[in-house]
Amino acid sequence: MCRAYPMGVIMATTVSEVMTRNPETVEVSDPVVEAARRMRDADTGDVIVLDNGRVVGVLTDRDITVRVVAENKELATPVGEVCSTTNLQTVSPDTSLDQAVQLMRSNAVRRLPVVENDRAVGIISLGDLAMEQDQDSALADISAAAPNN
Repeated sequence: MCRAYPMGVIMATTVSEVMTRNPETVEVSDPVVEAARRMRDADTGDVIVLDNGRVVGVLTDRDITVRVVAENKELATPVGEVCSTTNLQTVSPDTSLDQAVQLMRSNAVRRLPVVENDRAVGIISLGDLAMEQDQDSALADISAAAPNN
């Protein structure tokens, strides 16, 4: 469902309208190097971490930098040892964008896995929300920019 705004602009109202569908996923036992390859190949900065298909965490490129490289851990380290799992928050596709924003704000997270029937169906990021809610913001511009490989 979209709500109409002045000048004919239609804004999304639910997570399903702005989420990235079919997110990259890895299992908790997969090595960090595999997660990094999936991020590279998909041109994304995160993967959703699963335990037998159930969402249990998120691994970001920053997690790899801080918890693997900076700690001099092996690239074969299982994802489950270094991903963010504390206070994991998820949303459903029909969650309102306002609720998603509040959840991100109150839990100080930048990404929310989107889960339906215990399966990861998407991910929504702070950048996604910025592009939807204020296309002229600096964060929206950065989020929409081509990668700078």
